[in-house]
Amino acid sequence: MGHSQPGRAVVVGAGLAALRGAEAMREAGFLGSLTIIGKEPYRPYDRPPLSKHVLTGEIAPDATTLPSSLGEDVDWHLGSPAVRLDRTVRMVHLADGTALAYDRLLIATGTRARPWPNPHEGRLAGVHTLRGRDDAVALRKALTRGPRRVLVIGGGLIGCEVASACRQLGLPVTLVQLGSAPLARAFGRYLGAILGAMHEVRGVDLRLGAEVEWLEGADGRLVRAHLVDGTTIDADIAVTALGAVRNTEWLDGSGLSFDAGGVDCDADGYVLDVDGRPDPAIAAAGDVARFPHPLYGGRRIAVEHWGHAVAQGVHAGRLLADGKPGQGYAALPAFWSGQAGVTIKSVGLTDGADAMTIAHGDPATGRFLALYGRAGRCIAAVSIDCGRWLPAYAALIAESAPFPPAGAATDRSGALDILAPGFS
Repeated sequence: MGHSQPGRAVVVGAGLAALRGAEAMREAGFLGSLTIIGKEPYRPYDRPPLSKHVLTGEIAPDATTLPSSLGEDVDWHLGSPAVRLDRTVRMVHLADGTALAYDRLLIATGTRARPWPNPHEGRLAGVHTLRGRDDAVALRKALTRGPRRVLVIGGGLIGCEVASACRQLGLPVTLVQLGSAPLARAFGRYLGAILGAMHEVRGVDLRLGAEVEWLEGADGRLVRAHLVDGTTIDADIAVTALGAVRNTEWLDGSGLSFDAGGVDCDADGYVLDVDGRPDPAIAAAGDVARFPHPLYGGRRIAVEHWGHAVAQGVHAGRLLADGKPGQGYAALPAFWSGQAGVTIKSVGLTDGADAMTIAHGDPATGRFLALYGRAGRCIAAVSIDCGRWLPAYAALIAESAPFPPAGAATDRSGALDILAPGFS
């Protein structure tokens, strides 16, 4: 592919990974035409503030637009998503009937919020999901009307951040979570229970081991939720935070290897076809890309984090500009969250952890670092209000150091207490 022929690059998706990928192509010397396709009418914007500062009113929704080094030589197709990919003639078809030719394609279609399973209930006024800018605008407006109670359904990162924002606004909020602790899927029950207690101290009404069976409306508006155990919760706003669905349906019939869990890539970042062969004209990045990670035994993973979208977007953009793979993509997953008055930062993946230890600080003080192990190796670390301790542990994870760590890797005297993280 090289720099000799200009070519036509198409980026499908207009989020963070798409933007950083497009910029990386230009920075790597790609001089051809560059088209960016987005379902939403907006230029790429930042999502993390949507569930925090935008809801509390500290940041205006339109102030989330991402800064960019792209010039005027970009053809933006916003407000109409890609609906079909034809690799035989290398064309992307959009919902509005446009067809765009490519010789290099970056797939960065990301995810959408998982909808409430009953569409009729999901359409009641007062029932919200939170993924895009319009969602945040609608939810912010609803919160400023002074609801009697906000119900958050789901105790993952978004659910917990929304509940936290509601308490910052002084609104009564109930969080219903099927599991035994919020964030247990991300961090295990041990850490989830500590974070849950922090939310409760700030006034979040936690209902654990509980499930919403149906949402009741009156005159088209939400009035209450009915739980499986027969109890009811009166609420005029419900935020359903049930996780994300990857946007892969538009690839039906493309011959690429994908499913609801993402589109499959090789170690370089090229997308694989159904026979497992890389297509050298197509790369993927961000939430939608499922790639083998050397730290996790070459297991294919898809990561939904900000820093990952940036790093993988840049990697994929360079790959498409140069056609020379160089290093396989192996950045260490990392993310952060602000909730319950603390900053949570994490590196690595806790999946499959069979042990953990409090390596620094003390949960009783609310400042501590948990280190996770799997089969005798360090795989992840989570810091609560003590992010400056994290880089040392990131280094241990990057080299698959033995768990528990030996020597002066901690602030403990004597042996570390090895705990069950509580994933199973």
